[in-house]
Amino acid sequence: MGAPAVGPPPGRRPALDPVDGGGLDAAAALDLLRRGELTITARLTDASNATLYCEISTARAAGRCVYKPVRGERALWDFPDGTLAARELAAYEVSAALDLGIVPPTVLRDGPFGEGMVQLWIDTDITVDLVALTRSEDPQLRRIALFDAVINNADRKGGHLLPAPSGRVHGIDHGVTFHCEGKLRTLLWTWRGHRLDAEETALLGCLRDALAAELGERLGELLTVSELRALAERVDGLLDSGRFPLPSADWPPIPWPPF
Repeated sequence: MGAPAVGPPPGRRPALDPVDGGGLDAAAALDLLRRGELTITARLTDASNATLYCEISTARAAGRCVYKPVRGERALWDFPDGTLAARELAAYEVSAALDLGIVPPTVLRDGPFGEGMVQLWIDTDITVDLVALTRSEDPQLRRIALFDAVINNADRKGGHLLPAPSGRVHGIDHGVTFHCEGKLRTLLWTWRGHRLDAEETALLGCLRDALAAELGERLGELLTVSELRALAERVDGLLDSGRFPLPSADWPPIPWPPF
């Protein structure tokens, strides 16, 4: 008997709603991000690393995206230099492998300032109160909280959540993830210690199988052997405990600033 199929239960929404992505579905967005010509039009000055807003186009399609060149990454004491773009792509790969629809379509490619992460721009619903959202029990946030526990997200700020016109909540800025040591910092502690439900347990089981197959091979090009092993151990640990993690006493549980 083969391994269980990786993917969502029937009826889950598509990976990307075109209303959120400038009229593009996930497949069209990835094709545009890989092949399109980038034109830088602005810099997002509130970002800690060089984050450039771009128009992107081919002969058949056009859209908007964010480009984060590796050469614009700020050095961190606890993450190897020049690895944040690859970690952003790794986070997308995990989200995409399970059809979670959390991370917008993302690629690693050459751009005007060299290799970098290129991610589809997501339109946001500016009427949503982010503070109220992060304090809510929205089931989408519960899924993001589980995703963050898996990828060991050290920086889940409120501003890294994008409530979109479709009603979906996307997550962005996954550069400080996949560390070998536990570094989970997040605003989404609402479900700390709660039992995983059946669908969450099934998702983790699918992820474990995927890490032993093609997903593991793709992540092996983006992460170190130790980081990939730690990822598998986190998945096993969540399955063994059957619960969402608790905040660590050895690491600040909430990022600063939180928004």
